[in-house]
Parts: sequence; structure tokens; C-alpha cells
Amino acid sequence: MFRHTQRLQFEAKPDQPDPLYAKKLQELVGGAWGEMTVAMQYMFQGWNCRAPGKYKDMILDIGTEELGHVEMLATMIARLLEGAPSETTAGMVDNDPVLGAIVGGMDPQQAIVGGGGALPVDSDGTPWNGKYIVASGNLLADFRVNVAAESQGRLQTARLYRMTDDPGVKEMLKFNLARDTMHQLQWLSAIEQLQEDGLEGTIAPNALLDEENQQHNSTLWGLSDGTTADQGKWASGTAPDGQHEFSYLDQPDPLGDLASAPPPDPYLYATSETTAPNTEDRGIVGKVKDKLS
Repeated sequence: MFRHTQRLQFEAKPDQPDPLYAKKLQELVGGAWGEMTVAMQYMFQGWNCRAPGKYKDMILDIGTEELGHVEMLATMIARLLEGAPSETTAGMVDNDPVLGAIVGGMDPQQAIVGGGGALPVDSDGTPWNGKYIVASGNLLADFRVNVAAESQGRLQTARLYRMTDDPGVKEMLKFNLARDTMHQLQWLSAIEQLQEDGLEGTIAPNALLDEENQQHNSTLWGLSDGTTADQGKWASGTAPDGQHEFSYLDQPDPLGDLASAPPPDPYLYATSETTAPNTEDRGIVGKVKDKLS
């Protein structure tokens, strides 16, 4: 059950309208690393969590918080759009340089579709996509994605912070930056907790480690023209799991045969050395047709 509180998690009041910045701020709403993504990512991770207790509770706590961040940003965008010339929605910017200078490139869809409010899109107007979210059921793999999401989100927030001089906008973004800092630390700590509790190791998933090809599980392949890849901790010494020893193999030889696809199904009419369909071998298409008839 969810219950909505009308008060915002943190204040979202710009000092002045700024339609162009409202368009930029859409990235933090509906971008691949925006608040809609992390909100839905954490909620589905929580709903799918098979480890009831502290992990599930924590995931749902932060997921619910992120829903509040979406509301904050949507409110800020609506207030940034307040007073934007309605003529923009009719496409008059192209015909009126003065109007174009005033509006400064606002997204017409925020007026036409959103009625002067935020939309579930990024700063280019691309609709938010559920494919952005990751909820695999493996908490170690998911928590690592969460660290990346919070890192990218904080990076974009920091860039947007430098793109405005509006004190009200900057105050809200200061809060967002702080929460992104906390959430990065939170997920990093959660990864450590998983390992301390013995639920996961260093590699996700903690399975099939004895069955994988042991010859190739700790060697860095040097496959570029660069000459310094072997100078990092990833190329020599003990790996983070304490069990593997890194090594570096410069310009390795290919281990497989020639990359070639099998002869095409003749009834798919792909160009090959054999162009005439073989009536005795009707291929995939013929076999499917026989099954269906």
C-alpha cells in the first residue's frame, strides 16, 4: 500500500521561470539515469527480493524516497515553466526571433502535451523506457548496478547544478546531490553487508566458479594499440576475491576457428554460393510449414 503526502520531500521553488532549464531538468526525470529509473528499479528489486528482512526493507525505503524525488523535479519543472509564453505551443518561435529569445528553446511538448508541466521524457523528449531498469533477483548484481545508477545520476545533477544561477534551483539540487552521495555509500555498504552475511561473494553470481574455464578467469588480454594496460592492479597481483592471481597476456592469438555461419535455409533466399532451393531439403521454413499444416 502507498500513501501520498502532499508536502514535498524538499523544497522545489525557483526564483525565476526558466523554460530552457526546465527542458534540461527533464533529464533527471525521464533520462536513462533519472529518478524515474532508480525509483522503478528499486521498487521492482524490493518487490522481487527473496530475502525478507533488512535487505527488502532497505530497498523499498530508498525506492519510495526516489518516487518523492520524481515529484520534486516535476514540481520544479512546472514552476520553471510558469509564465512561459503560450504562443510557443503554436510553433511561433520560428517566426518571431524576439519570442524565441524569450523562450530560449523550451520543449513545446511541455506545453502542448504536459499543459505546462513535466513529462516522463528525457531532455531530448525521448520517452522514459522500462528497459532502463535492472531487477535481476541477485542482490549483489543489482546493488552494483545501483551504485552505477547513483553515480551517473549524481554526475548529471552536478552538471546541471553548474548550468544555473537560480538560487532556488540550486538549493534543491544541493539536496539531490547529498542524497545521491548517501545512496552511493548505502549501496556500497549493502554490498559489503551481503558478503559479511555470507549471502554473496565477490563474483556475481557466486556459482559455477569451479566449472568455469580456469585458464581464462584472471588474465587481462591486451587487444589494443595501447601499451600501459598492464600497469594497473587489474593486470598483476592478487584479485579482489583473494583467490585469483591477475596476469597480462599481450596480443593473444585467437582460440577459435573461422567465424562462418552455416549454409542458409534455401527458402530464406539469402545470397550464397548455392542459390537454387533444394527441393529435397526444404530447410527451416519448410519444416515449420509442415508442422503447422
